[in-house]
Amino acid sequence: MEEPKTLFEHLAQARNITVEEMRAIIAARIEAGMNDPDPEKRASWERIPRAGEIPTPEEWLRYAVERLEAEGRGDLLRWYKIF
Repeated sequence: MEEPKTLFEHLAQARNITVEEMRAIIAARIEAGMNDPDPEKRASWERIPRAGEIPTPEEWLRYAVERLEAEGRGDLLRWYKIF
């Protein structure tokens, strides 16, 4: 079996689903967060830089990685062994 090249491929392979299905799951979670009734939770999702109204899975991932690195938690990224 070929090694996954991206985090989305890694997550999809671990769940035995397609990358498109994994992206759809992440997109649904992003949309749920953007529409959360809790204003604090919604505000945290609103901070994600994005080109459109709702962040894409790639925009969310870029933001998450940048936050982890800025907070000195880049070690958590090494756990996946794909970065």
